[in-house]
Amino acid sequence: MEFEIKPARRLSLGLGELWQYRELFYFFTWRDIKVKYKQTVIGFAWAILQPLLMMLVFTVSIGRIVNKDLPGDMPYPVFAFSGLMLWNIFGTGLTTAGNSMVTNANIIKKIYFPRLIIPFSAVLVGVFDFLMTLALFAALLFYYDMRMYGIAFLYIPAAMMLAVAGTAGAGSLIAALSVKYRDFRYIVPFTVQFLLFTTPVFMPMSIFEKSEIVLWIVQLNPMTGAIALFRSCLTGIPPDAGLMFISTISATILLVFGLFYFRKTESYFADLA
Repeated sequence: MEFEIKPARRLSLGLGELWQYRELFYFFTWRDIKVKYKQTVIGFAWAILQPLLMMLVFTVSIGRIVNKDLPGDMPYPVFAFSGLMLWNIFGTGLTTAGNSMVTNANIIKKIYFPRLIIPFSAVLVGVFDFLMTLALFAALLFYYDMRMYGIAFLYIPAAMMLAVAGTAGAGSLIAALSVKYRDFRYIVPFTVQFLLFTTPVFMPMSIFEKSEIVLWIVQLNPMTGAIALFRSCLTGIPPDAGLMFISTISATILLVFGLFYFRKTESYFADLA
């Protein structure tokens, strides 16, 4: 008896296959995490140290300047760290996922498995870093005598899912494009840096509201809504409905388009990778 192994239908996003290959999905994710921190002195602690150092830099450089515009009288270190926690999901995920198909070229050429596992597992590395930083975030809240506001605690997983959706969509798209156009290995780091300064990570939203065009561009970034939602659990102020609608629609479109383009082009990955 012969069995034919082939990918899912072209019109399908192939998400069902990810569940069928969930053990391989877990293996790739854990492998990427171990590779990232392999042969480092402090290991997984880098996941916490990186946003902590960035928070300190921003606090010293611009903390006093923007302190009066922060939502809910939030201390600037908490404001900056909360933004950096979620931003690292996007920054780490997009950078790692963008190069994932090229770096795994040898595996792609040898066996069949859902190719989406590769960029998706790269995105989950950023999620792992986010979960690691929650301990330090809790310590910051304790130090500044802050607390979560009731049911607003549920905003945290919602914000994380919005960030993951946008990152997975963009990561899948860049991963597919990088197979054919190697220029993206240089474009992605610059893009991540540019978006960092056009997202309310270390600056309040009021800074961007001075220009309507800039505000629209900022709102189209799914990370803007994710960060605003995450901070709402600290201020008790519901996030702006218009902002959340735009960011959610943007993340959904980005995810669907990224997955469709990935599925459309994956047939020649083994030849070009």
